[in-house]
Amino acid sequence: MHTKTSPYRLQYLDWVRGIGALIMLHGHVWDSFLRDDLRSGGPYTLSQFLGGMPPAIFLFLTGVTLAFLMDSAERKGMTARERVIEVFRRSRYLFFLAFAFRIQLWIFGIPAPWQDLLRVDVLNCMGFSIAMLSVMSVFRTADRVKLCAVLGLGIAFASPLVSQMNWSFVPWMVRGYVVPDYKFFGFFPWGAYLAFGVSAGSAIRVIPQEAMERAMQWAALIGGGTIVACQYFASLPYSIYAKSEFWLNSPAQVLTKQGVTMVLLAVAFLWTRYGARDGWSWVRQFGTTSLLVYWVHIELVYGRGLFFLKNSLNEAQTALAAVFVILLMLGISV
Repeated sequence: MHTKTSPYRLQYLDWVRGIGALIMLHGHVWDSFLRDDLRSGGPYTLSQFLGGMPPAIFLFLTGVTLAFLMDSAERKGMTARERVIEVFRRSRYLFFLAFAFRIQLWIFGIPAPWQDLLRVDVLNCMGFSIAMLSVMSVFRTADRVKLCAVLGLGIAFASPLVSQMNWSFVPWMVRGYVVPDYKFFGFFPWGAYLAFGVSAGSAIRVIPQEAMERAMQWAALIGGGTIVACQYFASLPYSIYAKSEFWLNSPAQVLTKQGVTMVLLAVAFLWTRYGARDGWSWVRQFGTTSLLVYWVHIELVYGRGLFFLKNSLNEAQTALAAVFVILLMLGISV
């Protein structure tokens, strides 16, 4: 059964995206402005720990909207070939944004190495992952719920194995799209979040509106259980892999972030239904303009505009700078 998704039901997605944008702004300000001698302290560690969540959130929500596109193409009666082409158009659009973003940063940073133009950032990862998952559009929406969930698990659990393979013969700009790397957003493991998003978005399309609240309760329970289970298995003294790094390619790390995202999704759903007031919301404002906020703040925080603040502030000053940047981005967003 297909159920059309109303704008009211989608508000919670903007809230989750807005929360991701706020965490991103806070983490990047601390990463850029805090003095080096203070980076072993608790506030910085917490900011960077949370700072790993926004890419996972954005990739997951990109998967959700991709699932909506696939479902819409299916309901329009498009052929399998036409549906795949429609998905590739979305991939092409994101690749255009990714390279436009890199070109702008490179021009503003001249003199800068030409290799920066080919850096695999989160937008590149989105475009590549969508292309890799385009085949999912040939299946029915109900089938994609299970298929993409399994695919996401497969990407997560294969990531340590991909790291162990010999990639020395592959050009670095290609490796960046595939192999786990601390500096890039490779398909392994980051593509797992987009696959999970397609699964969740497909579920949102087929679940009747009157059953959505119960589904979100299950999402919160599954997310919470996933977090607890992953932390337990990550603390065990042995592993099924010959080599695995928690923050680089560990399935436990991927599924922990996915669990947090599912809990946030459920909380945002309940908040927009029972707690949020009608009208304008500054959190949702960030969510509806997250690409603009991402694009502008990277140049502001890491570019030359505020060069005099780089690695020069104490913790209190950095906290104030984070508030300033958030308010400035909110003003630009509005």
